[in-house]
Amino acid sequence: MLQINPATQGQTVLTTFECSPGTCADLLDRLQDAYAEFISHQPGFIAAGLHVNDAQTRIANYSQWARREDFQAMLRSDEMRARNREIAALCTRFEPVMYEVVGVF
Repeated sequence: MLQINPATQGQTVLTTFECSPGTCADLLDRLQDAYAEFISHQPGFIAAGLHVNDAQTRIANYSQWARREDFQAMLRSDEMRARNREIAALCTRFEPVMYEVVGVF
């Protein structure tokens, strides 16, 4: 379960996906499949959440990892590289960015 706490050790990754209303549901399906079948089973994975805006033109993904290297290893795996090619075909852009939690209110 996601727990946002600045005292928690680990890596936070926020990924935004830009898509069209026509591809949003398919993109969301691919992301949910990736988490259920692969990502959530990778070393260092803690939790994740997917969020869709009302217009269905953006998906935001919040994920937590034990270490930066765990997230990077998952991204570099053959499995995730193949999945990312499918994901990229359904959106105009996606960008994972690593963050440090500095405050929770």
